Amino acid sequence: MKSHFFAYISRMRFIQRWALMRNTAQENVQEHSHQVAVLAHALAVIRNREFGGHVDAGLVAVAALYHDASEILTGDLPTPIKYYNSSIRNAYKDVEAVACGQLLEMLPENLRPDYVPVLTEIDPDIEKLVKAADKLSAYAKCLEELKSGNREFGKAAEQTLEALNSYNMPEVEYFMEHFLAGFALTLDELK
Repeated sequence: MKSHFFAYISRMRFIQRWALMRNTAQENVQEHSHQVAVLAHALAVIRNREFGGHVDAGLVAVAALYHDASEILTGDLPTPIKYYNSSIRNAYKDVEAVACGQLLEMLPENLRPDYVPVLTEIDPDIEKLVKAADKLSAYAKCLEELKSGNREFGKAAEQTLEALNSYNMPEVEYFMEHFLAGFALTLDELK
């Protein structure tokens, strides 16, 4: 059996994010997924080292790499539409689940068990870390756009920060306190 799974995964780079917003720097799903994986891994490490957690940071990072894989088949539905009401949100979750199932079926059967935990049956604890990392990534994007003078991201920054603060996750608070400010700095200011 020839599989097109990884050819599909490589197409994440063609799906643009923030489609309804004017961007000073375009961001695609592949770039975003990498950043979410880095941030999710960091949150898992912080949870384990600072707050006595016992989560597999590697599995968290891998789940984050694949967290938007369904968008290869569905495209990226803008957040204001996706979360407009519970009916749309639930229907879109169903569409994402079908897309992830289709991706999973593209793999040879003997490889599928290794991808099920990151595509279709994500542990709730891992899912929460990935979701927080996804929001951190969105907030970092907002800060970078605002830093470039793009006021288009002002409201998104406010809403995303509010969402992050509502998570009540000590690892998120730790990350925000120790690392987040750097995203608003220029290269010269980072030195």
